[in-house]
Amino acid sequence: MPIKIPDTLPAFTTLVQEGVRVMTETAAVRQDIRPLQIGLLNLMPNKIKTEIQMARLVGASPLQVQFSLIRIGGHKAKNTSEEHLLSFYETWEEVKDRKFDGFIITGAPVELLPYEDVTYWDELKQILDWTHTNVHSTLNVCWGAMAAIYHFHGVPKHQLDEKAFGVYRHRNLAPASVYLNGFSDDFQVPVSRWTEVRREDIAKIPDLEILMESDEMGVCLVHEKKGNRLFMFNHVEYDSTSLADEYFRDVDAGIPIKMPHDYFPHNDAELTPQNRWRSHAHLFFGNWINEIYQTTTYDLEEIGADRA
Repeated sequence: MPIKIPDTLPAFTTLVQEGVRVMTETAAVRQDIRPLQIGLLNLMPNKIKTEIQMARLVGASPLQVQFSLIRIGGHKAKNTSEEHLLSFYETWEEVKDRKFDGFIITGAPVELLPYEDVTYWDELKQILDWTHTNVHSTLNVCWGAMAAIYHFHGVPKHQLDEKAFGVYRHRNLAPASVYLNGFSDDFQVPVSRWTEVRREDIAKIPDLEILMESDEMGVCLVHEKKGNRLFMFNHVEYDSTSLADEYFRDVDAGIPIKMPHDYFPHNDAELTPQNRWRSHAHLFFGNWINEIYQTTTYDLEEIGADRA
């Protein structure tokens, strides 16, 4: 089954061209089933690019998904037009009375700031608390994962001496996990961050289980069963060129940046990088959505009742 998004969303054309099954709103209403309700709280500056990346992976599911785009109400986006936001996004205030089967919270370019200094930290704390009773399963990504694991468990972030940047080998620590069903023992994941959370801090929390880890980059994926949350600290959703875009952006701006690790063929930035993580990205998102489908309630209003 295809993902259901607004017919005029820019991601629509891109996803169709890539072969992702996309359903128009007109066609969706003819199907007598309840689509999964998946929300995306998009904190990234380039919202359109992030919409495409997330919708591509969510849309690969065989289930019908209603994909809702959500933004922080008190924060003004600098890199996305107001027209786009008004046309396709709702603020959290506008959706806070709804229930969601799944909810994604993205990263944001504020990781070097203390959490309390982020202008929308108070609103984000309200949203994180809201997910506890209004969302069946939450997937927190990169800075969003660090913010969530800090908010719920007090796990601190630590600034790195230099940016963790490139494609790194990771290990499957929990082959029996439903989220890693079909995963290889060893696989590659893009990394792009200035901070980290550490294994020793996470190990102090009995409710947290580390599912993916890299010898070089540390913890990648953590699961919290009690709150049904996933914390993904790296970027399985990245496009083939995402790291290149970040690298050339910093080079052009005169910002010191090392070439991303194990990314450009032969470490030659003039060569086109190959995507070596796409299949595991689809597998991870597919496993997440399947687990939501298997465990969520048919009646949306019953979501979170056991946690209230």
